[in-house]
Order: sequence, then structure tokens, then C-alpha cells
Amino acid sequence: MSRRRADSQGSLGPDDEVMPYSDDETDDELDASSEEELEEPPGAPQPPAEVRPSEMGWKVKANDRPYHHLPEFEKKVFLCIKKSRYSGNAIKTYKYNVLTFIPLNLYEQFKRVANLYFLALLILQIIPDISTLPWYTTLIPLVVVLGVTAIKDLVDDLVRHMYKTSDGSSVCFRFQSSKWRNIEVGDVVRLRKNDFIPADILLLSSSNPNSLCYVETAELDGETNLKFKLGLRVTDEQLQEERQLAEFDALIECEEPNNRLDKFIGTMLWQSERYPLDLDNMLLRGCKVRNTEECHGLVIFAGADTKIMRNGGKTRFKRTKIDELMNYMVYTIFALLILVAAGLAIGHSFWYEEIGSNAWYLYDGKDQSASYRGFLSFWGYIIVLNTMVPISLYVSVEVIRLGQSKFINWDLQMYFAEKDTPAKARTTTLNEQLGQIEYIFSDKTGTLTQNVMQFKKCTIAGRSYGTDLLCCSRNSHCCSEQPVDWSWNQHADRKFEFMDHSLVAIIRSKKDKDVTEFFKLLSLCHTVMVENKDGELVYQAASPDEGALVTAARNFGYVFLSRTQDTISIKEMDHETTYEMLALLDFNSDRKRMSIILKFPDGRVRLYCKGADTVIYERLSPNSRHKETTQTALDEFANATLRTLCLCYKDISADEYAAWSRKHKDAQVAMVDRDAALDRVYEEIESNLMLIGATAIEDKLQDGVPETIATLAKADIKIWVLTGDKKGTSEEVVNVILKCKSKSVCCSCVSSDKLRIRQTQRRHEPPAARLGKKKPVQPFFPEPGKNALIITGGWLVGSINLIVSTVLSNNKDGNMSLQIDFVDMACECEAVICCRVTPKQKANVVSLVKKYKKAVTLSIGDGANDVNMIKTADIGVGISGQEGMQAVMSSDYAFAQFRYLERLLLVHGRWSYIRMCKFLRYFFFKNFAFTLVHFWYSFFSGYSSQVAYEDWFITLYNLCYSSLPVLLVGLLDQDVNDKLSLKFPKLYLPGQQGSMFNYKNFFISLFHGIFVSLIIFFIPYGAFLQTMGQDGEAPSDYQSLAVVTASSLIFTVNLQISLDTSYWTFVNCFAVLGSIAIYFGIMFDIHSAGIHVIFPSQFTFTGAASNALRQPYLWLTIILTVGISLLPVICIQFLHKTIWPSVGDKVQRNRKKYEMEMQVEEKKKPSAFQRGRRSRRSAYAFSHSRGYADLISSGRSIRRRPPSLLYAQTLENK
Repeated sequence: MSRRRADSQGSLGPDDEVMPYSDDETDDELDASSEEELEEPPGAPQPPAEVRPSEMGWKVKANDRPYHHLPEFEKKVFLCIKKSRYSGNAIKTYKYNVLTFIPLNLYEQFKRVANLYFLALLILQIIPDISTLPWYTTLIPLVVVLGVTAIKDLVDDLVRHMYKTSDGSSVCFRFQSSKWRNIEVGDVVRLRKNDFIPADILLLSSSNPNSLCYVETAELDGETNLKFKLGLRVTDEQLQEERQLAEFDALIECEEPNNRLDKFIGTMLWQSERYPLDLDNMLLRGCKVRNTEECHGLVIFAGADTKIMRNGGKTRFKRTKIDELMNYMVYTIFALLILVAAGLAIGHSFWYEEIGSNAWYLYDGKDQSASYRGFLSFWGYIIVLNTMVPISLYVSVEVIRLGQSKFINWDLQMYFAEKDTPAKARTTTLNEQLGQIEYIFSDKTGTLTQNVMQFKKCTIAGRSYGTDLLCCSRNSHCCSEQPVDWSWNQHADRKFEFMDHSLVAIIRSKKDKDVTEFFKLLSLCHTVMVENKDGELVYQAASPDEGALVTAARNFGYVFLSRTQDTISIKEMDHETTYEMLALLDFNSDRKRMSIILKFPDGRVRLYCKGADTVIYERLSPNSRHKETTQTALDEFANATLRTLCLCYKDISADEYAAWSRKHKDAQVAMVDRDAALDRVYEEIESNLMLIGATAIEDKLQDGVPETIATLAKADIKIWVLTGDKKGTSEEVVNVILKCKSKSVCCSCVSSDKLRIRQTQRRHEPPAARLGKKKPVQPFFPEPGKNALIITGGWLVGSINLIVSTVLSNNKDGNMSLQIDFVDMACECEAVICCRVTPKQKANVVSLVKKYKKAVTLSIGDGANDVNMIKTADIGVGISGQEGMQAVMSSDYAFAQFRYLERLLLVHGRWSYIRMCKFLRYFFFKNFAFTLVHFWYSFFSGYSSQVAYEDWFITLYNLCYSSLPVLLVGLLDQDVNDKLSLKFPKLYLPGQQGSMFNYKNFFISLFHGIFVSLIIFFIPYGAFLQTMGQDGEAPSDYQSLAVVTASSLIFTVNLQISLDTSYWTFVNCFAVLGSIAIYFGIMFDIHSAGIHVIFPSQFTFTGAASNALRQPYLWLTIILTVGISLLPVICIQFLHKTIWPSVGDKVQRNRKKYEMEMQVEEKKKPSAFQRGRRSRRSAYAFSHSRGYADLISSGRSIRRRPPSLLYAQTLENK
């Protein structure tokens, strides 16, 4: 739960070491564009974190359904129609039913402009005066496209219906068996073990001691570890029997329904007493009851009001650059179609006036003017040339993307066997965008690192313990030969390693009081839950850091054994001690510390506290010792990129504690700014602390991270690290990135102060002069060498908002100028690290680069604090790590390790981009070559809208004769294999530059299509002009010309795709040859006499194919036409590959040589980045979740309730 920062920070300016408070954005907030977020007036107040009294408008009366239908709880839905504001529990997740599927699906499909355009054409073809093509030439392709899309939508909706069947029809227990859909707000329900929770429910009591309830939240956040929920003490004591539950009549006042899964605030008024409610008292819909025989609860939110349904709403729709470009090109084709049709219509008007009206044999009996005939001809040519706009383009693109997504899912080289986690493409619309990434924004902890913590060093009373990590990485003789032997400690974790034997000797001697207090604090001051499984202690911690510290204390002889409602027991070396727990002040990302107040067996009251050095040092007593030496040690730990925590204590008198306890209880029931009130109380007691020492924990880099960064850097992909960690760790990340780029490192780390000075110097420049420029007039770093930028969240707030507000007032252009300055400077650096940034700031940084660099961005993270960044970037990648699955659930692609990003981009991304570009270039070409034959034919047909082909050829050209080969190229083609793609990252550059598909390529395809259409029409036309067949007859008729032209076209387009294919398989050969065979097979069938007898008006080319194709010179005509059409392409490709070869051409030419070299390199390949141990650390992060303090301090133990207290339950389960 987010809490306001304590007022004791006391700094108005930006603080580099402090993470500024910012509420995490919800999905509703994400609907606003990132540009609006960045340009909001400077100094605008942040939205409050707490629910105000005016927002506490949700009232729930237990066991009183009529109460919720009172007029005061009604809302207007339409005009005077009102209904209750409380939703029912029935959920409609599907879109269609039996009656609405066809009309609704057709309505949705015809919202696409292309489908609507072809429907309009179909209507035009019904008009006799306009239509020159039969209606089926448009209807059949349109029906196929609509049918394929409808089947896909139907399958998706059937899955939703199955969810509805298994969700809304489920049974829960409400004194009588009831289905979910019948539950209403205010009902008291009973759930059993392994039941799904049907609504957002206030937990009242359970069969566990003190109403403790275990839930699995996998449906909410993907995490399978159990969470703890608890009921209020008063409801636990008084609501165990069915009669008591039936008479329960409390009034709940709480916040309105919202999508904050991490927040709930309310109060319960019962028996004239008010009791505070928070998220720990709530069972959320979608969770599952575990390890709890039965529990009872009160429905607070139902149906669409539940938090999980509120989170299922709007998400950002992402489109690729190729999508946008393709749409513009379709609009261009529309414009060309209209221009060509208009030109031909004008030509028909002049032709009819000069020739047609004077030719008696052309008289059709209609008294129509030349201009009117031209008008009809315009619409006729719109119909004839409609194939310039490819109706099957969008369906084909979706099929290709679906196949590419399956290839990602099936890639075994992106499968993480350790966790049985395959790669997953969670979207099918962004694959080719993976081949165009320019900027990667990465979280650090859990994304670049393993988020598996190991206790490595510590400082106690000014003395440091633990191995010198840098020395150990270089000289093995300077550290102990063997790690510490833990055989003397029966509770030790055998996986724990520590190399400094001196600390163990001091502990076992029991002579150093400071060392004793140090490890006693680690074993007592935490929120870890413990279970005893088969004689082994198993710890469940809220964060990996806390688990590592308690495990360290356990190995050093201070073993956390158990805790109850008000006690905590540990084993101190050889004897067990139990302490009374008076209060537990939990950790959150704003407090950056946690404390526990204990009563010792001898009656003393002591507070133990651990937290970040930035907050601990300002709360230390002036009499505290070892501050300077501890700070020196902290700096050394940070330089080694270890995660650090300071430990301290304070003795409290009985009177002081009694006075503070009263204030604490008042703050716990506050309805206004409850968290702020608690923070003020915490601040009061957490003062004048005495420093004991500090811990240092190691978080290793994941396997392959430096190598992956090195390869991506060679592909000219820039990596920015956005993290909540300390600034001290950033320098090591900079070194990792820079060392990956070259062997020599000349790093100029620009601090926040230097960056602020540079912005101040540039402020005199007119803001308008900077706008629209991709590069600054003067580079920020004129000196050569590698530059790194390290900034903090505090600086981002201070410099981009505070400076603007104080210097430029509300000047929007000035604000934009400063943002451009920041982006320009950052983009000149080899490494950019933003530390101490909040989730919203991460998203804002991504938005800045998207806005001002117009670059394709990718964000990758593993935790809930990365969701905003993942949603904001063009591509979002989730790592299934140690911080749950929220990042994965919000991502477009997901896998288990950062190193798989290399293969995702350089192999799948590059292949997808190349395939899609080839597909689109060829698709436009084949349609232009096919359609523009009508244009050339119109010069010899009086511009009369007559078609150059047979009607059925027009119908089946895109469906059967030319679709399969290009689809297979879009699915299977690859210029080089995956290993060579990774060996030569420069192959990725064309995608970043967008050089394989743009308007230049589009017009090349257009002119290529014009050239081929010209050849395909005029060579047969010339051959037919003065010819004589073998039988003495002239076969120079229209139908024979149509057959030869169509045959030439089919051979040309299928051989053209063969020239464009780089990767041949049996399937490709079959598709090319099969398409040609299908063409001849269908053509001879529809030109046969038998089908003409059955359908005389639809099949009029009787015998045309057999008559024309039995003439040898017509086959020679076809061969000549195809040869001339393909010869320029062959020559151009030869010249490009020999005189102007690309990087890909060079790699293809030397493929076998490189493959042999790679086989040798695999045996003896040095690491791209020699990793010393100090290069694998990270500083302490303040972004992990709250602990179990509320659970522990509320007096909920893990002990089972005696069987005698359980009551019988006679209801049947489902």
C-alpha cells in the first residue's frame, strides 16, 4: 500500500538519493496520452493517495437486500430510467449470442474501410448501366474474407462463453446453495477450501485461528505463493455460528469501486463501535481459498464493480509502423484508383463523341449524352480496377502474424527448463515491430539481475566483515580457501555460503555485544512467516532481501523459530528466547524502513529498526557512534554494487511507550489520511536511534546479460536502465554497458548538477528554434569518448518540472524545449541510467523518447512497478521472475530470462520484419500487374470499362492462383539462419532504418507492376495483331487474348516470388508449382462445354483455353512475355549482389565459411564481457512490497483452532 512520505524529509529541491512519491498509474489513468502527462502545468499537485471523506460513498448493509435498492442508491441510466448503483454478480464476458452473432459481427467488420468499400462496389455491380463485371467477382472474395474473420471471432467468443459457464454458474454457500450470479451486495456467504471467491468480500471469520485465511492470487497477479487475509477480531469472536451470521447487521462505509488491487479503505459500524478496514480484510474475486477449511464473508463489491473486473477494461492499442504505413499506402491506392478512373472516364466521353456516336454498329439503343456515358464509365472503371485495393491484404497479414507468433512460442532456444517456462507471444499484431527496435528501457532488479539475494558482507560497530569481493575475483589466495563450516548449527541452511571465519569465531565466543545485537536484530525485526515442514524451517518473506537477512541470522546462530499473536521466538545460539511483540511498523517504498517494538524477558522495551541509509542517518541520535566508519563501509559496499541496509535500535521507557501506543491506536482508526497519520506516529517513535551497523547483499546478474547487451549494442540498439535502486549501483551498470561496447572504456558520467548547468546555459535559446530538430545544433558532448548519463527520479521532478515552473512559468514551449534538451543529451550517451524513479516516471521517460525521437521503443521488466513502462512502450516484454506475474500479464511478449531478448529481436524480430516487407512489396506488385492490364486494354476498347480477363479469373486470382506462395514467404523466408543472425548484429540495421518497406519501395512496386502489366498486355497484343493458326484460321479473338494474357501473368507472378524467395523448402516448391497447376486445372474446367451447359450465362469462355493453348506460337508468346518481364529483375538482382551487395548479401555469399568458423568458435569462445564478481551487484531497492506486519501485529497466529471450536457444515459442495 502506498503511503505519503514523512514530512521530515524537509527538502524543497530535488534530492538525488530520494525516490519521489508518485501513485502508480491505474489503467484508467493510462487512457490519457503520455504527451498530456508530460505537458501538464508544472507544479500541478499529485493526486492524493488516500480516499477523501466525500469519496466514502459506498454503503453496504449486511443481510439487508432491500436497503441497497433504496432511491438514494439509484443512478440514472437513460432519461428517467434509473437502476440500483450496486451491480449484480452476473458477468457478461462474451460479445455474441446465437441471435446477435451475425449482425454484430458484420457490423464490426464493416467498420473497416476496406470491407465497406467492397460492399459499396458490390452494390454498384448490381446496377446494370454501371456494372461491367458480374456480382460474384466481388461477392466471393468478400464472403471469404468476412467468413475467415467471423470464424476467428466465433472461436474467441466460444472461449468467453466457456469462462462464463465456469464462472457465473459456479456454486458458493450462502446458508443455502446458490450460484454466483444470484449473489448480491450485502449477502453473507460461506466458502470452503479450494473454492474460487465469487465477489469482493469482507472476511468475517474462518475455521483457522483468529480468522486467518489463506488465498492464492494467481488469477489477479499470476503469483502462486499463498497470501494471508484476516478478519477483524470482533467478527472473529462473535460470528462463528450460523445464527450469529444471520443476525449480523453491520453497516460498511468504504471507497467507491475502483481498480486498485493494492488498496482498500473503509470502516465497519457495528454495535455502536467503528472498526477500521483495509485490504488485508478483503477477499478479492478471482482468488482461491487455500489451506482454510471454510470461511465467511460479507459481499462488498459484486459483478462489474469488483476489482478484477475493473482491471479488465481499457488497455492501450498498439500498432506497428508498418501498419500505419500500409494504411497510408492503401489510401494512396484509393487516390490513384479515382484518378485513373476519372482519366479513363474523360477519355470515354471524348471517344464516344468523336467515334462511338458516329459508328452505327455500336448503337445500343440508349439516347445518352457523351458526358453521361463518361460518368457511367467512371463508376464502371471503379469496379473494374477495384483489385488495386487488395481485399485479402489484411486477412493475409493476420495469418502471417499468427504463424510468426507460433514460431516464437515454439522456439526451444527461448525455453527456460529450470522453471518450465517457454517464451510466449501474447499478441499477434506486433511481430515485425520487433525488427525495428531502437531503444530498450530495462528495469534492473529481477530483469538484469536474478533477484536472488545472498548475504555477503556487513559492518558492525565500525568493523567490516566478509570477503573482499574485488580481491577475491582477481587473487584467489587473498580469501579463505574454504567457506565457513556450519556443521555446529543444526538449523543452518546448507546452501548459505560465507567466507569470513573471523565473524563466526566472534559470535561463538559470545564476547562481542554489538555482534550479538546485530544478529538478534536480523532475527527479530522482520515480517517473515515460518513453517515447519518435515523438521525443516521454511521461511516465506515479502521480499528476497528480507529472506536473505533472516537466513543469514539463522546460519550465524540466531534462528527465527516461530511467532504468535503477540510473541516472537528465536534461538540465540544454544538457548531459546521469547519476546513480547508490542508493535510492528511495516516497510513500504516511501518509508524505506521497518521497525519492531519488543518487550524483553527482563521487562525492557526496545525498538529495532532497519532501513535505507538515507532515512536512517537523519534519524540517528547525536550520541550514536560509528557513523563515519559505517558510512565509509556503505560507500564501499555501494561501489561493489551490493544492496545495503542500516541497522539501529532505541530503548524506550514504559511511560513513553504507553503514550505513543495511544496515539498509534487513534491513527489506526482514522478515516482521513490514515496512512499519513500512521506515518506521523511512526516518525515520532523512530527518532534518536543508535546505529549498530549495516548489511550488504549480493544480487547477481542473470546468465548471459553482458553478452546480450554486447550483441544488442552492435545492432545499434541503445539500452536505458530505469530502476528504483540507489545511485551507487548505477556506475557498475554503466561499466557493464560500456565494456560491452568495446574493450577500452572512457566513461564520462554526467551528474545531475552538470546536466542542470548545461540546460541553464541553453535556456536563452528561443524555444521555437529547437522544435522539430532531430539533432541539437551543438552536441552536448563535443569531446570524443564514451559518455554515460546517470540521473535520479528526484532530478527528473526537479529539473523538468521545478525549473520550468520557477524560470519559465507556464510556458509550454519552454517546457517542451527542456524536455527536448534532456532527450538530446541522453541520446548522445552510450549508457543512460535513471535511478530512484517511480513507475510513473519510468513511463514518462519512455514517452519522452517516443515523442521527440519518433523511435520504436521496447520496455522490459519483471515486477508490478514496470507495468506502466511496459504499457507505454511500442513493445512490452515481461520477465517471469521473482516479483510475480503482473509484468507478464501486461506485456506483449514474455519469457524467463533477459538473454532471450537477443534472440527475440535479432532472429524472430528481424525475420518477421523481412518477411512482412517482402510480402507487402510483392502483394502490391502482383495486384498492380494484374489490374493495370485493364488500363492498357481500355485504349483499344473505347474506354468502355470492358475487362481484359475472364470473369472467373478475376474472382480467383487473389484467392487461389497467387496467394499461397507469398503467404509461405511471409511465414518461412529467411535470408540467413538464426546463428548467422546473432553472429552479425549489423543485419538488424535495415529494420531500424525502415529501408525495406517505405514509400520508395511502394512506388518501386507500383512501377514494377506497371512495367509487367505493359509487357503482359502488349506482347500478346502484338502477337495476335496479324497471325494465322496452323488450321488456317486467325485465333486473334478476345477470349484467346484473355487466356494468353492471364497465363503469362500467372507464370510471371509465381516465378517472381521464386526469385524473391531466399529460403527454399519443399513447401515453397509445392506452392509455386501447385498454384500454376491449380490455375490450369480450374481454367480448363470452367472453359469446358459441360459446365457451360449447366450455367450458360456464368461460363461463356467455352473451349477458349483448349483452342488457344494448342497453338505452339501462343506458348512461345507466353514464354517471351514471361522472359521479358523477369529479365530486368534478374539483371538488377545480379548487379545488386555483385556490385552493391548489402551486409546480408555478403553474409549469404560466405555462409559456409562463417558456419565453419562458428563451429570452431563454439569450442573456444571468450566471454564478450569478463565478469568479475563486483560487476554483478546492485544496491538496495525500495520497491518491494509491504510485509506481513498487519497480519502479525493484529494477533493472528498460524496455530490451528482446536477441533472442538469447529462447527458442522451440512451443505453440499458443487
